[in-house]
Amino acid sequence: ALAGVRRVAVLLVDGLGWYQVPTAAPYAPTLAGLAATVGRPLIAGFPSTTPTSLVSLGTGVAPGAHGVLGFTVRVPGTDRVLTHTDWAGDPAPLSWQPVTTQLERARAAGVTTTVVSRPEFGGSGLTLAANRGGNFRGAAGVDAVATTMLAALAGGAGPTLVSGYHADLDRHGHVSGVDSAPWRIAAGEVDALVARLVDGLPPDAALLVTADHGQLDIPAEHRFDLDTDPRLRDGIRVVAGEARVRYLHVVPGAVDDVVAAWSAVLGDAARVRTRDEVVATGWFGPVPEEHLGRIGDVVVTCNDTYAVMASRTERPMASKLVAYHGSDTAAELTVPLLVVRG
Repeated sequence: ALAGVRRVAVLLVDGLGWYQVPTAAPYAPTLAGLAATVGRPLIAGFPSTTPTSLVSLGTGVAPGAHGVLGFTVRVPGTDRVLTHTDWAGDPAPLSWQPVTTQLERARAAGVTTTVVSRPEFGGSGLTLAANRGGNFRGAAGVDAVATTMLAALAGGAGPTLVSGYHADLDRHGHVSGVDSAPWRIAAGEVDALVARLVDGLPPDAALLVTADHGQLDIPAEHRFDLDTDPRLRDGIRVVAGEARVRYLHVVPGAVDDVVAAWSAVLGDAARVRTRDEVVATGWFGPVPEEHLGRIGDVVVTCNDTYAVMASRTERPMASKLVAYHGSDTAAELTVPLLVVRG
């Protein structure tokens, strides 16, 4: 499908799960049409969350290898929780995520490489972990993203690779819910972005559109709160992960008790397993020794539309969102891949 293509643009739409495309179709006809004709589903890595998926896409390796193993993870040897989306320079990005990126490989092979994302993400730890090796160009809003991506795509003298990122659909899904009025407006803006990119492709170019995860609305009656239930706090030293997949780092000797307590409280709402059990499933891919400590001693993956909040220990807004992601359900893991030639 890409024979003869010398310029490639990759657009990642945050939060655009494959299962959300039919919901978006009335507001995003271009996107829906492409999904029906040149689209297919892909399976994201676990956990299905933005930092993990961005780095998997950027490196081409599974989460266990690159080590960005969740939205938040414990820094081994400390009680510090690193939020990858707020990550500056500590830990050092090149040591925390040592795998060579696809953009670094492309640049070394003589390809002109560009990253187009929101201006405030330039030089962030997550940008360096996922997309180092590309010339960073800040752009906010669909018009700026489209203009900047097309200019970079046309500006290279030879083989060219442009990586673009758009976050608004994910944000409105979290705050207002999937198929809410703000989400529908954001879906229409994504459609306009995709249409502009398709219309502006040079003859020797191709556009790939994909995502990092899908989303699920979580009703109030399906929310547990580990900060208000003493049964869920007993034996816990550090809590990381996010609402749909929790990493529990426990005090010495408490693993079995924590597994038993969480299993009793959550019942069918979640699967409660030890780190060794989850790593053995292969969900993360092979996990080197130096990355194991970033995964909780106990891993809790929520089923259906359940979630475990941390109302006091996480940012106040985190427990007030409508839609979430991170677990291993199809609606969260399955994302689109659309390939369009100029």
